[in-house]
Amino acid sequence: MNILGIDFEEWFHPELVKPFVKDKQKDFKVTKGITKILEWLNKNQTFATFFVVGEIIQKNPEITDLIVDNGHEIGFHTMTHEKLHQIQTREKFENELKEFEKITNKKIKGFRAPTFSLDSTTSWAIDSLKKFNYIYDSSVVPVKTKMYGLPKAKKFPYKISSDALENIDPKSKLWEFPLMKTKFLGKKIPAGGGFYLRTLPLKIIKKAIMQYEKEEKPATFYIHSWELTPEYMPRLKLPIKEKFVTYHNIDKAFQKMDELIKKYEFTSFERHIPNMKN
Repeated sequence: MNILGIDFEEWFHPELVKPFVKDKQKDFKVTKGITKILEWLNKNQTFATFFVVGEIIQKNPEITDLIVDNGHEIGFHTMTHEKLHQIQTREKFENELKEFEKITNKKIKGFRAPTFSLDSTTSWAIDSLKKFNYIYDSSVVPVKTKMYGLPKAKKFPYKISSDALENIDPKSKLWEFPLMKTKFLGKKIPAGGGFYLRTLPLKIIKKAIMQYEKEEKPATFYIHSWELTPEYMPRLKLPIKEKFVTYHNIDKAFQKMDELIKKYEFTSFERHIPNMKN
């Protein structure tokens, strides 16, 4: 069984879009696609974890019940989709953890850092998650890219601590679920969703999932809400690199993801964890 996380963000949240958006432009659009996403998951009898940006729930509190009543899980994705480097302090992060629990009225179990911004300079976030009794994190990409990555991290789920981001800490109670990776043209690359879902040939991703299944380990996959509902994603005028990473093949993402969940089994983190061996 593989794991599906949906990073539920607005169009103005992506890291490469933020610098080009003025505050007055921040009208909520992607949230309108929640019904489409839920109907798609229900049709395919698939459960997912929605890592939701807190300000979306502040603006649309009904989102919480819509997700949970359909059997899915809510995870934390910070309040305004700031990277951990921008949040800067443990105190501010813990205030966000408190706020998210308050507005969802739920005991949240899992976290994903925006832009996978967990590294040696932001490892304090792991201690905060433990303090708030979180069960898991999924902020590690075990491949180095220009934007993120911990290349020495484990390929499969492992117990993580602030002192051992890339190594197993048997004393820790917090699970880390690193994103799926594979080899392509002799290089290790991320293959667990997002830009890589849109860019890589689907046969490469399928091969990677099958390898995880062969090793009897979950492939951890993610996709953004705005990739599943591109009709609500405004086409901004961005510099060439930012435009490419944000919009390349965005209209093909839903179709590719649909093919994957029809072929392979996916579930949410909270439904998978009881099957984990300590």
